[in-house]
Amino acid sequence: MSTRNSFNTSQQIRAGGETVQIYSLPALETAGFSGVSRLPYSMKILLENLLRREDNAFVKSADIEAVARWDATGNVEKEISFMPTRVLLQDFTGVPCVVDLAAMRDAMVDLHGNPD
Repeated sequence: MSTRNSFNTSQQIRAGGETVQIYSLPALETAGFSGVSRLPYSMKILLENLLRREDNAFVKSADIEAVARWDATGNVEKEISFMPTRVLLQDFTGVPCVVDLAAMRDAMVDLHGNPD
């Protein structure tokens, strides 16, 4: 996987006796995105995922900027890529996940969107 690292956030750290690569949100904040530390935790997860996956094909630097400058009061509609490496559920039965999907489908219907 090739990552562009447009904002120079890639860093190597030592952990557990190994050297690992991370994408630092504090480094992104230092690069001029002053609100990153105040973003909700879920937005930080999306942002780190974009930094890790930036390839100028599926994830562009503009996508990273859009999330880094996210404003809860804004009305911006922008689709972003999210490529998790794993998904953790709170229940092994999968019932909560199905309930969440049904709730999202109902919300789309309420907003007159396409639930498919």
